Parts: sequence; structure tokens; C-alpha cells
Amino acid sequence: MRTDDIPYQQFWWLHDARWYQGVARRYGQQAANEINAEALRFVSRRVAAWCARRYGIALTDQSMAQFLTEFARIPQTMWADGAITVEEIPRGENAWESVLTNSFVLRMLRAARSLDGYECPCLEMRAGWWEALGLTVRDRVVDCARTGGDACRFHAEVDRPGTATGGDAGRLHPPGTATAPAEVTHA
Repeated sequence: MRTDDIPYQQFWWLHDARWYQGVARRYGQQAANEINAEALRFVSRRVAAWCARRYGIALTDQSMAQFLTEFARIPQTMWADGAITVEEIPRGENAWESVLTNSFVLRMLRAARSLDGYECPCLEMRAGWWEALGLTVRDRVVDCARTGGDACRFHAEVDRPGTATGGDAGRLHPPGTATAPAEVTHA
């Protein structure tokens, strides 16, 4: 049997979807949303730490465009090919915009009629990435496809040494000590 033909990641996401629905039925939508966000942050932290070790991803004195090229490996590892389209756009030396389109998550939630009451755990997922990379990032939702936007858009600003947002941030911190405040702003 050829294992490269088996859609492992898709089957795992199917498990995740059924788990979410089961928790929502038994314990309520709010409990399902909270547990989902907590679990996704944990997995995101693990994925980002693995990618950082494997590919040497770190925000050093390189340009934001260079960092984002390296960083793109993390979302690529999180999702199977074709499951979501992610574009990272530099917005200066300390900021960037992430644009997510064609989300299979939202397609599956719609198909399962589970979209009402679902709270996107996107900021928790992203906070897990920043924590694993040891970055202090102010991250906010600019637009959300779940609530009617044409895409999910996030604006992120990172503290880097020697800049206006400066201090010691941008340096790698021990795991669990970086911050990524969950600031949600719908445009």
C-alpha cells in the first residue's frame, strides 16, 4: 500500500470536526469554542516550534519580507495543500498583514451546519505561533470571512530591537513568556 495516497491530514481534521460537534451537543457551544481554541493554541505552538527548529525560523535583523518567507512554512505545515490559501504581506519593518482565503474550515462548518455560534480560534492559533517563536506581537482581526468578509485578514506588529516599538522584544524568549494579546477589531 502506498502511504502517500492516504489523506492523513484530512482524516484528522474530520475527527476534529466531529469532536467539536460532539462537545457542542453535550456541553454547549461555548464549551466547544473554548476547548477548540485551547487545543488549537497548543498544536500551533508545537507546529511553530517544530518548524523553527527544522528550518531555523527566527526574526533577526532581516527584512520583514525575508522573515515572512521563512514564516510561511508554519501555516504550510498547519494545513494540507489546498486546504487554505495564505498570503503574508509586509507592511513595513515591524508589521505585516495575513490574508486567508478558500478556508476548508469554513466550508466544512457550513456543510455541517455548525457555523452559527462557532467562534474562530484564529488569534489563539496565531498566539501559539508567536509564543513558540518567542515574539511579542500585537495581532488583531481586520476582517473575518465567517462574519461576512471576503477573507480573513489579520494585522500584526512585532516588537524588534532598535526600532520605535523596540526594547528587547523581537528577540527569542523562553517558551511561554512571549505575549500576543488577543485584540479583535472588525473593520
